[in-house]
Amino acid sequence: MRWLTLYARSRQVPASLAALMISAAAMRTLTGGSGQEPGDPRLPVLVLATGVMAASVGLSGQDLALDRTAAIRWVPRRAAHVLLAGAVVAAVLLAVQMTGTPVGSTQFMAGTEFVVRNSAGLTGLAALGAALSGGQYAWTLPFAWLSFTFFAPAATSTAMRVATWMLLPAGTVEGTWTALLLLGVGTAAYAFAGPRR
Repeated sequence: MRWLTLYARSRQVPASLAALMISAAAMRTLTGGSGQEPGDPRLPVLVLATGVMAASVGLSGQDLALDRTAAIRWVPRRAAHVLLAGAVVAAVLLAVQMTGTPVGSTQFMAGTEFVVRNSAGLTGLAALGAALSGGQYAWTLPFAWLSFTFFAPAATSTAMRVATWMLLPAGTVEGTWTALLLLGVGTAAYAFAGPRR
């Protein structure tokens, strides 16, 4: 079990988890008792993107040469790292949303399907960013797409719905398939190529 602790430290997991918890708690504080409409997806998406960007820092280790020469199989470990990071980001937001809110209340900011879909897509973007730019710049792809999504015009065409997939309601075909495609491509690119030097 010691190797898992060392791996988590080398990938800055404690710092990433702290940043995720702080952003989720800030969202809870900002929405608690403010009467914010539950239909506005921007704040949950911002929290998910913050968590994924914090986790993306750990997509490269302290020494890339050591990572590449280690006598272990990196492909399954890298894929597991990406998928676990996405799952933790989604789970933390869902847990913080439910704290202190009665079941069936309209104060839930985002449903489970919405949170899981966006966490998956954003995590795939971060993994793709690590494969293309390295772990220290893996956050740039989720940040750029989030920025575009927040300032994009209303999604009236299929292309714009694909481009603004993060803000589409849960169950939207374009949003679901875009997130799944990003997760698959990003995870595969990072798992097989690793972070760029």
